[in-house]
Amino acid sequence: MKFNSKWITTKEFNELSPINIYHKEYDKREMPKTPDELMNNHCYIRKSFEGKKGKSYKMNISADDYYKLYINGEFVCQGPASGYVEEYYYNTVDITPYIKDGKNLIAVHVYYQGFINRVWTSGDNRQGLIADVYEDDKFLFGTDESWLYSYAKEYVSGGRIGYSTQYLEFIDFNLATPFWNKEEFDDSDYLPSVIKENDDHNFIGSVPTLQTYTLKPALIKELKPGHFFVDMGKEYTGQIHFKVKGKKGERVIVRCGEELLEENKVRHIMRCNCRYEEALTLSGDVDEALFYDYKAFRYAEISSEGEAAEITDIDMFVRHYPFSDDAFSFKCSDSLTEDIWAICAQALKIGVQEAYLDCPSREKGQYLGDFVVTGLAHMYLTGDSNLYKKALMEFAYSTKICKGMMAIAPASTMQEIADYSLLYPHAVYNYYKYTGDDKTMRELIPVMEGIIEHFRQFVGENGLLCGVKDKWNLVDWPENLRDDYDFLVTNPPQETGCHNVVNAYYYFAHKTLEDIKKELNIPCEIKSEEIKKDFIKEFYKEDKKLFTDTKESEHSALHSNVLPLYFGIAPDEAKENIKNLIVGKGLCCGVWFSYFVLKALAKIGAYDEEFSLITNKTEHSWYNMIKEGATTCFEAWGVDQKDNTSLCHPWASSAIIALIEDIMGIKGESFYGDSTKSESHMPKGVKIELKLPGLKGSLEFEG
Repeated sequence: MKFNSKWITTKEFNELSPINIYHKEYDKREMPKTPDELMNNHCYIRKSFEGKKGKSYKMNISADDYYKLYINGEFVCQGPASGYVEEYYYNTVDITPYIKDGKNLIAVHVYYQGFINRVWTSGDNRQGLIADVYEDDKFLFGTDESWLYSYAKEYVSGGRIGYSTQYLEFIDFNLATPFWNKEEFDDSDYLPSVIKENDDHNFIGSVPTLQTYTLKPALIKELKPGHFFVDMGKEYTGQIHFKVKGKKGERVIVRCGEELLEENKVRHIMRCNCRYEEALTLSGDVDEALFYDYKAFRYAEISSEGEAAEITDIDMFVRHYPFSDDAFSFKCSDSLTEDIWAICAQALKIGVQEAYLDCPSREKGQYLGDFVVTGLAHMYLTGDSNLYKKALMEFAYSTKICKGMMAIAPASTMQEIADYSLLYPHAVYNYYKYTGDDKTMRELIPVMEGIIEHFRQFVGENGLLCGVKDKWNLVDWPENLRDDYDFLVTNPPQETGCHNVVNAYYYFAHKTLEDIKKELNIPCEIKSEEIKKDFIKEFYKEDKKLFTDTKESEHSALHSNVLPLYFGIAPDEAKENIKNLIVGKGLCCGVWFSYFVLKALAKIGAYDEEFSLITNKTEHSWYNMIKEGATTCFEAWGVDQKDNTSLCHPWASSAIIALIEDIMGIKGESFYGDSTKSESHMPKGVKIELKLPGLKGSLEFEG
């Protein structure tokens, strides 16, 4: 897409050269950095124009890193989705409801963070805005030097949190310019924007703007004058919001968190390496707390540091990808199953923003492996496959950095995980099974072939991968939930031997790509069968009828047997033993890996055992999360099972996929073909009533 207008920026950013942030993860190199004074940069941009009621108005808008759009003082939307500069996004917005007769004001709050992290493709010196405004579908005007700007000085840095995920905002209202986003504001000291010549943003598509709304807390308790405790009822993503009036120069402290230390006391130094504590310096007038960046939290404390301030109108600005609670329903005669569904659904709702985030607190990044679970579960609940396709394409774009694909995309952090790259064909095939979009699947075949070609360089004399040293061999995460996997797994890799898990994924990538080509009637050489034979020769112990972690090891980890079972490597004679191993070990794995455990049981028709694992009540269970107070699914099975546990991880929602696909037996093609196509495997005595977008009416299942 080509804008009619020019990219505009500020004088200081115009003088900077773009930084190439791309590199292989282990290829460490010194890169130029954004000057310190331009980090955490908040910029206000204004433009007046004449409008007419009765006309229709549309805007195409994008910014780097991010924007929030106001028209005549009213908040309209925010964006764009983060993207590589070569494949960047914009938003198309209907602004008709905000236009009045006569003079109107467009005001945009543009933010450049400057960190190398998982959230943005920031740290590259690219800052600014581009916008086209249309009247009755005719181009009216767009960004140029007539758009005026000034830096916002009130957002004083309170330090960085998470993995340099965000700056805390210590807002000093004495440095603020109230009403900057309204027409009557005097902008005579604002500067003309600078056109960025040879700007290199390439716009590839419009992405829906986030769903944003105001939510009243479930509980507001005044503990003493000027000190409030807030409970939203469950975890959400967004910003706490309120008005405050107090003595000039006094401070109000705002603390947010996912859990409590004690009654009415928020744990703001969170397990997940985020310290959600910010300060507001009051102006003496009525000040409005408008935080820019978002957090993941349930609880908040708002307290006057000195003389009690008057605090009113407390609520929360919630944000997430469009998600309708009414689009689906799930009722089960087993209350625990209902509760498990509920915490998974809430995590999917608030944890998915403009991308499928790992978590909306510490990292805020889109990981390929996480996407395999989150994307599919989210697609089932929303009926929206567009975000899934967007993620597929973003990881495809990342192959310009490494043909073997990056683990996070799009982002300025360069991270690579072998397991995740080899799962990409599986993600593509799941998309096709849900949508029937064979065109996109065909388009991505060269990308999948490139991944396999990349890994072939590590094939040893045994026909298997040996010493994949350019990417982390993850196996599972956290480390303490690898079931004592008997191979040294480090980042970067140190051991150069041959081990089970990465080779199981290597086989699966080949087999899935072959299945895809068969589906598309594309001739292909069958290589997976030879890899399967080599895998069995290397890792299968006939006396145990189990797979071991390495050829030399006698240890049979859960992971080393689940993957061969699910991927179709395991001989028939081994399936019962592997099933018994899974049942005996339970979910002694990371929550993300539970997807493969559950699907492996379904692969051999062990549906009762699969349902029992979903609803088990050991320390490794969704039940344990609920017992510990979860309203969204955790990063680990319990808060203390990982040293920096986030209490909202959407990829922990594999139970939803297993219930839909396996227990209720609803096939992917049901959503674009025959919606009655299902073969349920309900446990005896269990009843489920399900409604999903794309299915015709509610479906009932009974064991």
